[in-house]
Formats: sequence, structure tokens, C-alpha cells
Amino acid sequence: MAARQSAQAGLDFTSPLDIICGVDEAGRGPLAGPVVAAAVIFDPAKPRINGLDDSKALSAKRREELYEKIVDRALAFCIASASVEEIDTINILHASMLAMKRAVEGLSVMPTLVKVDGNRCPVLSIRSEAVIGGDALIKQISAASILAKVTRDRMLVELHETFPMYGFDAHSGYGTPQHLKALREHGPCEHHRRSFAPVREAHALVFGSVLPEVAPEVLQVSSTLEGDPGALAF
Repeated sequence: MAARQSAQAGLDFTSPLDIICGVDEAGRGPLAGPVVAAAVIFDPAKPRINGLDDSKALSAKRREELYEKIVDRALAFCIASASVEEIDTINILHASMLAMKRAVEGLSVMPTLVKVDGNRCPVLSIRSEAVIGGDALIKQISAASILAKVTRDRMLVELHETFPMYGFDAHSGYGTPQHLKALREHGPCEHHRRSFAPVREAHALVFGSVLPEVAPEVLQVSSTLEGDPGALAF
């Protein structure tokens, strides 16, 4: 039985006629801001985009350049998000799945196959496939990774204009030493994720009160993801 399962794992059920959509998210690990997802379908009639890769492997300047090319040459794309409130209610994993589901369902063209970066897929009515390391292997997923990352970074730059004390423009909400220091000095703002342990600890330290309890399944998942962007993509 194990041998048959191993052999089947390598089968490719894609077809040359498939309309393939790549999906990825950005922002599972930060202590603040929404989680953002993108879905991308390439236009076969337009030139191939060179240099696509996992967004984390690209410089910010290169991501911005590729963002414009992807938007210009895609047959269809959609960028969606799940809010801080949703993250704190259903946990960061389910919020990420929700953002990806919204991105796919918001496409103007219906794909026949959805390829998602990681080891699981959101619940969709369309055939889907999880691809571990897909953001570096599947060009549609790479494109989605770039759209999601650039969009989220832009959101955090906008937040920085209102809340400059946290340095959102520098760390995009991740739990860097700079961000943690600012949290301990100023306490969290409305855009911080209350289900993440450092945010709860900073609130208690600065404001002298404990935030309302979070359901264990929300707090447990969130607390395993804090502050390490390299450990958060899946």
C-alpha cells in the first residue's frame, strides 16, 4: 500500500488546456496588519515575465518592478485580505486560508486548476493543488507572492504615516527588536494582533490591564508564528 501511495504522489493530472491560477499570501507572521493574498492567471498572448521568484528572495525594488509587469500582463488577478479582527477571531492560519479563498473567488476569469504555495489549500469549488516551495517553482505562484507582498508592504507604509512610532515602514509589522521596543514603550495600537503573545504582553506592561481572553485554538496557533518571517511561509 505504501508503495502505491508513493508512486501516485508523482502523477501529474494537469492538462495543456488547464487555466492555471497561482495563489500565495503575505503577512502570516507579523504582529500587526492584515494578512494579504493574491491569485494570478497569466495571459498566454502576452510576453513571459522574466525574473519571477519567491518574493522573499527579491529586493523591494525588484518586487515593485515585477508587480507592474504582472498587473499589466496577467489575464486576471485579484488581491484580497483578512483583517486583524478576523485573525484574532479565527486564528492566523484560517485567516490566511480565508484571504486566499477571497482572492480566487474575486478573479474575473474562472481557473480550472488552482496551485497554492504550501502544504494545504483553502476550501474551493475549483480543483486545487498545494505545492510546497511553490513560490519558487511555479511562476503563477511566484507572481501571486509578489503581488501579495508588495500590496501588504504598501499597506504598512500607509499605517506608518498614522503611527510612526512603531516603524511599520521598516519592518512591515514583524516582531523585530525595533518593533518590540516600540511596543513596550507605546503599547499596541488598533492594528496590532491581540492574539499574538508579544502584543498582549505589551498591552499589560504599558496600560496595566489584561486584554480579553482569546480562545486557546486562536492564541496557540498565533503564538507559534510570531516574529520569524522565514518560518511562516507554507
